[in-house]
Amino acid sequence: MDCQHIFKTPNPIIGVVHLLPLPASPRWGGDFKAVIDRAEREAVALSAGGVDGIIIENFFDAPFCSGRVDPVVVSAMTTIVGRLMGLVAQPIGINVLRNDAISSMAIATCSGAKFIRVNVFTGAMVTDQGIIEGCAHELLRYRRELGSDVKIFADVLVKHAHPLGTPNPTLAVREALERGLADGVILSGLATGMPPSLEDLELAKHAARNKPVLIGSGADWENIPELMTAADGVIVSSSLKRHGNIESPIDPIRVSQFVEAAQRSLAHPVKNDTAINHASDRNSHRATPSAISS
Repeated sequence: MDCQHIFKTPNPIIGVVHLLPLPASPRWGGDFKAVIDRAEREAVALSAGGVDGIIIENFFDAPFCSGRVDPVVVSAMTTIVGRLMGLVAQPIGINVLRNDAISSMAIATCSGAKFIRVNVFTGAMVTDQGIIEGCAHELLRYRRELGSDVKIFADVLVKHAHPLGTPNPTLAVREALERGLADGVILSGLATGMPPSLEDLELAKHAARNKPVLIGSGADWENIPELMTAADGVIVSSSLKRHGNIESPIDPIRVSQFVEAAQRSLAHPVKNDTAINHASDRNSHRATPSAISS
């Protein structure tokens, strides 16, 4: 599987719609229409700005559960995805946080979404929800049972989490793809808004061989030319928000700026040695895990 199969481009830019708090979440406001209205505005803004795909997340349902979400979340997300399908032409993906891949697969299969994101697919990670174990064995069997062709993009050493044992990006990528049978992998930084290192992306790309490697966090119009030298595509959210504030709505102007920067970087790639030097300079000033808020 390559990205062309879903997104009609080998290097997709995938924007994220962060849903307002859904029913049963701690911050649920009691107005489902308001949730739908904002989701529709954000999907249209992403579509008009030129993204190649859109992923829907129950991002504001925090704090997240470590396993299956309440059935009302599945119902709400299915309803919203159905509405968005009628508004945008781009392929839609699903991520039910924190790691409810079974619900993601069910929503995607029934709604016509094309892909899902799974935060902990193989291995085990220590997170703010506790220890979350990989779900590849259950998810692949469930997809076959449904007769679904929804694609699985698996995070490797996902953000806001630490692996049990010594992290090895190359081995983690190979296990996700070769033993877990993911269709592609995602690399993120330590937390929301932080990019993966160029070195980790290059290791992942080499280990993935012909499978897609996506940037999962921290991309903006300044660093995307460097990051895309070692990735096949990008999932972007924070830098598309008004003033770059994760709590704010999507800013259509920032969407257009990011898409233009990403497309320019593909047309005129940054030399790899320059990218490595710049990434190394940034990584030397990265915050330690203890300094990053959840």
